[in-house]
Amino acid sequence: MKTMTCKQLGGACDLEFQADTFEEIAAMSKQHGMEMFQKHDDPHVKAMNAMQQLMKSADSMNEWFENKRKEFNELPDNK
Repeated sequence: MKTMTCKQLGGACDLEFQADTFEEIAAMSKQHGMEMFQKHDDPHVKAMNAMQQLMKSADSMNEWFENKRKEFNELPDNK
């Protein structure tokens, strides 16, 4: 199991997510982002707007995901 924060995943806070795979942690981050968006949390809304700009280019989005996947894979397992 590995840990990444909301900020590490493109978000706006230090909430930690723990998962065995990058796909799991990305899904947790996405769910958290949607909850914060619904609460109109300004820092998270700004982070989501930045992600939406990134998603306009498939190449940019794929590169971002691959970089985050690499970062996740290089993290040490939780003790």
